[in-house]
Parts: sequence; structure tokens; C-alpha cells
Amino acid sequence: MGVVTVLLVIHIIAGSVCLLTGSIASIAKKKKGNHTTIGEVYHGGYLVIFITSLVMAIVNWSESAYLFYIAIFSYSLVLLGYLARKLRWRNWLKMHIGGMLGSYIGIITATLVVNGSKIPLVNEIPSLLLWFIPTIIGTPLITIVSRRYSSRTKPKEFIQ
Repeated sequence: MGVVTVLLVIHIIAGSVCLLTGSIASIAKKKKGNHTTIGEVYHGGYLVIFITSLVMAIVNWSESAYLFYIAIFSYSLVLLGYLARKLRWRNWLKMHIGGMLGSYIGIITATLVVNGSKIPLVNEIPSLLLWFIPTIIGTPLITIVSRRYSSRTKPKEFIQ
């Protein structure tokens, strides 16, 4: 098995972990404990995705250069969300929600774009549309969730 194949297997496993932990974190009670532990696993998995994406894009630059830039953009979102929570920046809660949900939109988009042709019903959607559907659906959700938590909870009370 070649290096790229090993990286791809690691990448797929980390992506699966992020898809699972991202969905669990989104429904978990927002307090220290399960939500924060799952968030740590999500961030760690996304870091693995980021590193493997960069290496695979560099190795196959002529076909995969765009993945290099997508990896940087997507990981910057999860890093923003992660650090906003850890460092308690001003408006950290909105940045946390936006970064984490934005990165989840990124991983769903990547999954659909790469695997959409193999998924029944999804394979009938034009491939260009698969690049935009998660953002079209996810962006209003980010706004709704941000408003919900910022109006209900003072940031100091959220995830102590």
C-alpha cells in the first residue's frame, strides 16, 4: 500500500469521525462535559483531515490543487470556532457557533462532492449544485442557532 493510499484511509476515517462527532455535538447539551469532549475529538479529527488533505493535494498537485485551498479554508473555520471558545474572545459564542457549524458545512460539502455520484438520489443532483446545497441550507442554520443562544444565554453562562 502506497503512502497516498494510507493517507487516504486515515483521511476517510478522520472524516467519518468528524461527521459523527459534529452531529452529536450539535444535539448535545451545551455545557462542559459531553459537548466539550466531543468538540475536542471533532477538532482533532479535523486537524487530521487538514494535514492529510494538504499532503495529498501537494502530492497530486495537478489534479488536486484546489483541495489545498479548501483544506486551509475549512480548517480555518474549525480553528476559529475552537479558539474562540478556548480563549474567550470578544463575541466568542457567535464565532464558536459560526466556525464549528461552518466547518461542518465544509465537511458535508466535501463528502457530497467526492461521493455524491455513488449515493442513490444524490447522484441525480448536478455536481455543481452539491458544492452549494450545504451552504445554502447551513448558513441560515448558523444564523438561527447564533440568535437562539445569544438571546437565551449570556456568554459567561454558556459552557463554563
